[in-house]
Amino acid sequence: MLSRKQKHILLKFFSMFSVVRGYNILVIVIAQYLTAVYILAHDKPVKEVVLDLNLLMLVLASAATIAGGYIINSFYDSEKDLINRPIKSRLDRLVSQNTKLSFYFVLNFVAVIMASYVSFKAVVFFSIYIFGIWFYSHKLKKLPFVGNLTSAVLTITPFFAIFMYYKNFEAVIFVHAIFLFLMISMRELTKDLENIKGDIAQNYITIPVAYGEKMSKIMLTLLAAATLIPMYLLLFRFEVGYMYLFFYLSLFLLVLFLILLWRSTTKIQYLILHNILKFIILAGVVSILLIDVNVILNRI
Repeated sequence: MLSRKQKHILLKFFSMFSVVRGYNILVIVIAQYLTAVYILAHDKPVKEVVLDLNLLMLVLASAATIAGGYIINSFYDSEKDLINRPIKSRLDRLVSQNTKLSFYFVLNFVAVIMASYVSFKAVVFFSIYIFGIWFYSHKLKKLPFVGNLTSAVLTITPFFAIFMYYKNFEAVIFVHAIFLFLMISMRELTKDLENIKGDIAQNYITIPVAYGEKMSKIMLTLLAAATLIPMYLLLFRFEVGYMYLFFYLSLFLLVLFLILLWRSTTKIQYLILHNILKFIILAGVVSILLIDVNVILNRI
């Protein structure tokens, strides 16, 4: 049986884990390694990639920066989250704002130190990334279009770090990146629809607030249609192994998404749509394994 003090410490831990969204960071770490093994360094032995200390430092620096980003985002959105996510907000508030800010500075410092192990260019890269996340959370997030675009770019930036490390400029990588960028853009806009009540209350001028739900739905439809271009290229112009199964599943889910989108009017309905897009992105991470199912056996 846990003592009162132990329960308090455990609650604080879960609160901080909720603030930094540890589950999201774990997914990004896995995604970075899978991207390195199967796409960016597909011509190298798996062991060489996995045991590469420079890659590890880049991945850990990304994780620390993203965790810090979630903290500063939570700091600026604390009032809005009381409306949009009351249960999560109550859990997050178990850790004081001062403690969160202390963690924020420590995480960013650690990220820069780890980047310095790789190169000075990595330090500059992560310094700009840290500033970009802060500027987005402080200013850009409240602006329509600019906020959505910046958020999508910041989300894929950790992959750009390892892309620059391996300097692999194959066309298939850019097509994968475009598909991911479009999916993240759709998720961000859907999240704005889901959070419209809190955004209005806190004067966040998002696309749904500025242009209405109908225009947001039209934009989501256009973005979904745009995903067909990279999807077609990846299915019929590049070799993606059994990952083709993921793209056919994505096509089905996007059609379902659009059907439900035009029938949705409530927060819970938009939350379901948001989760559909999150599932597609998560399934995309896992399905990287399908590019070459024999890769582990042949490249160890």
